[in-house]
Amino acid sequence: MSDLMMEGLNLALYGMGFVFVFLIVLVGLTTAMSAIVARYFPAPVVPVSPRNSGRKPAKGNKSSASSNDEQQRVVAAISAAIKQHQNTRRG
Repeated sequence: MSDLMMEGLNLALYGMGFVFVFLIVLVGLTTAMSAIVARYFPAPVVPVSPRNSGRKPAKGNKSSASSNDEQQRVVAAISAAIKQHQNTRRG
């Protein structure tokens, strides 16, 4: 019986060791690939435009108005979801 237990323990240790080594190699390769991609294919730099300094948008420019409307809808949806979550937790 002790030989069977020793073989089981041996198999378990080899298995865990193999998985540990595999995960270490996987993390190392992922880090190396990330460094290679960042070095040879850098992210493009997007120029930041100055913010609108309190001026009203031109009549033809409706993108900021629709963007503001979209933001209000997102805030309303998030608020409703939070309120619903809080109500389900209480009762």
